[in-house]
Amino acid sequence: MANKEIYDFPSGNDIKMFFKKFGKIFIVLVILALVGIVSLGSFYTIKEQEQAVVTTFGKAKAVTNAGLHFKIPIIQRVQKVDTTNKGFSIGYDMETGYSIESESMMITSDFNFVNVDFYVEYKVADPVKALYASDDPVTILKNIALSSIRSTVGSYKVDDVITTGKYEIQSSIKESILEKLEINDIGLQLVNITIQDAEPPTEEVMEAFKSVETAKQASETAINNARKYQNEQLPQAEAQVDKILQEAESKKNQRVNEAYSEVARFNEMYLEYSKYPLITKQRMFYEAMEDVLPSLKVIIDSGDSEIQKLLPIEPLLEGGNQ
Repeated sequence: MANKEIYDFPSGNDIKMFFKKFGKIFIVLVILALVGIVSLGSFYTIKEQEQAVVTTFGKAKAVTNAGLHFKIPIIQRVQKVDTTNKGFSIGYDMETGYSIESESMMITSDFNFVNVDFYVEYKVADPVKALYASDDPVTILKNIALSSIRSTVGSYKVDDVITTGKYEIQSSIKESILEKLEINDIGLQLVNITIQDAEPPTEEVMEAFKSVETAKQASETAINNARKYQNEQLPQAEAQVDKILQEAESKKNQRVNEAYSEVARFNEMYLEYSKYPLITKQRMFYEAMEDVLPSLKVIIDSGDSEIQKLLPIEPLLEGGNQ
């Protein structure tokens, strides 16, 4: 007869004794685990090039000191912000190097086109505003930079943009961006902006650029020719004006002198008239008739056959007796 193995299962009392003995230990371990998890979540570290924003019930506060910090679990939330210098390009793709004409193509004050590439450096100045003042502060900064770049480049000539005026343009753009950032206050600070490259645009635009230059040169040539003609004609016109003025002045003086002479003659005649009215009237009548009929000779016969009076008085010997 085969031997039967007999299994001794733990009774209910044994199980109760087990839990009674080890249950407290398990509960202590769970509590210790929870305390450890909570303790680990209550501390955070800020590096030298970081800042943090701690929100308590939605209220944000900046933490700027590097090192180990404490927060209340669940109630407080921490967001770390990198404060190192960062940057983005305008006018080209930093990864591929390809030009982005919608950003780089600009028009100058002398109505020429030019491709200009920029690199903008920035950093977080206020972590709270950088996180909560706007949805995307970097995009806002880029739009501000584009606006300042276009308005500034548009006030310079193409030669200045491509060659000698780069540093002045960079300085003007930087001042403009700083002023606009102060107004918008998005928590970012402009570190620097530099012109990476400036060159004429693509072949198609270059052809149009050359056409504009040709038209501009033709315009300048026409203006120069007009100025040359003006410079040639103006002295002659001025000389003619001087001549006319001199002639007019001479005629004026002549007329004035004649008027003075007539006045003097009239005064003398009036003086004679006041002394001898009848004789003066007759003499004026005869002189008037002499002017009207210069070929007429008047012979006055007094009735005395021995006396003759001739008006106008002529030499008696001229042409014989009348």
